Amino acid sequence: MNAAEPTRQIYWNVSHVWLMYVLFLPTLAVAMYGVWRRVSQWRQGSPLARFNHPLERIRLLLTQVLAHRRIMRDPFMGLLHGMIFFGFLVLTAATTVVALDADAGIHIMHGQFYLYFQSLTVDIFGGLVLLAVVMAAVRRYVWRPRYLTASNEALGILALLFAIVLSGFLLEGWRIVATNDPWAAWSPLGQLAASLSSKVMSVSTMQQAHAVLWWGHLALSFVFIAWFPYTKMLHVIAGPLNIYTANLDQPGASLKTVDFESGTSLGVNSLGAFTWKDLLDLDACTECGRCTLVCPANTVGKELSPSELILELRSLMHSTRATPGKADGQDTPAPLIGAKEAISPERLWQCTTCGACVEACPVFIEQMPKIVDLRRYLVMEEADFPASMQEAVTSLEAREHPFRGTQATRLTWTEGLEIPSIKDQGNSEVLFWVGCSSALIDRNQKIARATANLLKAAGVQFAILGREEKCCGDPARRIGNEFLFEKLASENIATLNLHRVKKVVTACPHCFNTLKNEYPRLGGEFEVIHHSEFLAQLVHDGRLKPQSTTSKITFHDPCYLGRQNGVLEAPRQILQQISSTGFVEMARNRRNGFCCGGGGGMSFVEEPPTQRVNQERAVEALATGADTLAVACSFCMTMMEDGVNARKGDQNMCVKDISELLWDSVQASETAGSKA
Repeated sequence: MNAAEPTRQIYWNVSHVWLMYVLFLPTLAVAMYGVWRRVSQWRQGSPLARFNHPLERIRLLLTQVLAHRRIMRDPFMGLLHGMIFFGFLVLTAATTVVALDADAGIHIMHGQFYLYFQSLTVDIFGGLVLLAVVMAAVRRYVWRPRYLTASNEALGILALLFAIVLSGFLLEGWRIVATNDPWAAWSPLGQLAASLSSKVMSVSTMQQAHAVLWWGHLALSFVFIAWFPYTKMLHVIAGPLNIYTANLDQPGASLKTVDFESGTSLGVNSLGAFTWKDLLDLDACTECGRCTLVCPANTVGKELSPSELILELRSLMHSTRATPGKADGQDTPAPLIGAKEAISPERLWQCTTCGACVEACPVFIEQMPKIVDLRRYLVMEEADFPASMQEAVTSLEAREHPFRGTQATRLTWTEGLEIPSIKDQGNSEVLFWVGCSSALIDRNQKIARATANLLKAAGVQFAILGREEKCCGDPARRIGNEFLFEKLASENIATLNLHRVKKVVTACPHCFNTLKNEYPRLGGEFEVIHHSEFLAQLVHDGRLKPQSTTSKITFHDPCYLGRQNGVLEAPRQILQQISSTGFVEMARNRRNGFCCGGGGGMSFVEEPPTQRVNQERAVEALATGADTLAVACSFCMTMMEDGVNARKGDQNMCVKDISELLWDSVQASETAGSKA
């Protein structure tokens, strides 16, 4: 070896190298068959347009795959994944360099490139992979969090990765000793392997062992290549593809429409009834358990685990040979719900549709929409769902609102306020969409009154639909009655179009999400604004002048406002104006906020006393030491008020909507001004 030219002999001590390529062909064939098999299964799903806006999708791919944006929300696991991910990118690049130099005649493995990349960089990144694999194994099998799955497959993958990298370092170390490599210092871990081996092995033994282990290292690598499409390691391919084809709309717009004209089954009860993207989701899962970690139902001890649901669906898909959902040897789709070895329906009714699972997933799996698809089958095909939800649906069908037994009307809250009806007033600057909960629940009528008073005080020309307003359809849709949702939505759209409504303001995030994201698909094109955004703008423009207090306030982000629609700052802008020094955040806030437990029809369900989501959130609110818990949703008002009252003990905390707090503050300011 020429000491003046940094390099090394490629394939040192190895004969019949041509056999490597002979063995690689069947290895590649097995791997490609595995990929083809999975792709064939994905394509059995129904169509879905997810390849539009390519530049935006490429940007998403770069930020999520290369920059690890979501993965790094858990710094420890983000670090481990990054060490393995980037480590294997470097190792793969190094292997490619060897092949180009030795077999393609492109002689690049020498000089500074050889020292800095092929020796030092590769050594460092190989060491990081080795360390990360050990740490991942310890975490998964020694310190294992409850939401992680400890499977034999995962152990096998980690063991194989460890063996591949370790054998690579041993080969490097034995070559360094046997060839007396003058550039050994540039391979610190290889040199360490050489030093340790020299204590127990002679040079001749190392040379003999090298010749054997080289083929063993190759065999391990080829086994990994051939095996990975049949394991969860397929996420190496499925994950980036899943991110590229992710939903680019707000999460609140993620539910699919139902084709009632096709004559097929309503909802989903077979894998083939899912879309191809839903089936791709199943193979993209990395089994990290983050979706289950943030699931409010699972947090309070219920059976629902989004990760287990995805893995069960994946297992069912992998148990078939061709068409997803068809058992081997059968022509009819295998049912997903209720049958032996299928999904138990009880868990589906524990979902609050908060979307935390979707937000947490590093590969953009859409767990919550699948749950709604499965619910649709139970509701529309089987009429099998919780009795209290059935009562809400029956009330929606009969009275066009979900609150069975209420004595209030759509106009009860307006008594003494002289609120104009759009039918009488005609065109207005905005339509104030009150929503069922604010109009028909006694406590929540204060939200509607405060909002209306603020609009009046700011000089906004507004009107309401009054008795013409019907439920927006959100409870029906999340429970699973898509037919009822479309009926209510179509009737509301016709009414809004009749009155030529262009701008809608609503205090309910569920109404906000439905009118903004779901009505356009049915022909309802309106500008929809949540009252927090509208009121914040009125304050900013000086049309409302709140008086700052020293009251300590914390804020609960409604799931359908913050996480599902990205409205995060407007409520905080209002609260910081009201309490400039006393605003404090809860531990889980903004897109990582924790659900009140009332979404997805769960506000109509009596939860077990020890498994109440609203009480879990109330404990977190009380821990801030705030005097007031501010909300921006009438459903959150009901759930959080109950939760706080159950858990506050001697602590004094009241629950108020931001409109109530702002109205109190504006009135205080006006009173102070008149006295002055």
